[in-house]
Amino acid sequence: MNFGALIIGDEILSGRRSDKHLAKIIEMLGARGLKLGWARYVGDEPAGLIETLRQTFATGDVVFSFGGIGATPDDHTRQSAAAALGADIELHPAAEAEIRARFGAEITAERLQMGVFPVGSEIVPNPYNRIPGFSIREHYFVPGFPVMAWPMVEWVLDSRYAHLHHAEDYIERAVTVWDAYEGQLIGLMRELTEAFPDTTLFSLPTIAAEGQRRSIELGMKGTAARVAEAMARLKAGVGAQGFQWEDKV
Repeated sequence: MNFGALIIGDEILSGRRSDKHLAKIIEMLGARGLKLGWARYVGDEPAGLIETLRQTFATGDVVFSFGGIGATPDDHTRQSAAAALGADIELHPAAEAEIRARFGAEITAERLQMGVFPVGSEIVPNPYNRIPGFSIREHYFVPGFPVMAWPMVEWVLDSRYAHLHHAEDYIERAVTVWDAYEGQLIGLMRELTEAFPDTTLFSLPTIAAEGQRRSIELGMKGTAARVAEAMARLKAGVGAQGFQWEDKV
């Protein structure tokens, strides 16, 4: 099962707001033994949003979409999701009940618009203010406000995908290699990727300031057993080339 994230909003792309969702979804998935497969940023413009959603619906991935589900004129996510699926939109009865319970006598037609979702949707409960998000085709649409969005995502992960928590024995391990350039380790990297095709190698060099030591974070991702084998080979290979290394904590 692959997990993806869509982070929607012109304000993110323009820099008026800084995104906080990407780091948080990685954290929430990681706490459950899951990992993020991909992430995309997209603006509020309907044509681009519809095309993006057509592509993500076609993947079959579990996708968390942040932002653009309000009722103001610049919010197009609900309508774009429907258009991407060729579906109509309608006031969802469960969403209507939640919104009416939230506003009571102050309910308005404009507020009820926040419960208009693509036909066939289910609601995603919002514990903060009862204005729900929605889900359809394993896409989960939540507000852009972290205080609302993050508990809603956790509810989805724990109620819909609990059977996947820690189902994969997936780990990452790395060492810091001192005083090496990546080019000096390319041969070893190729050897590791060929010997352990079911793992993923990563290399993250640092740019040392004057007077500081150069270093590379070199590691492997995969199942615990295979990563242990690969890291043993990696450490031996680094040492054989005369470079010092330390386990990365």
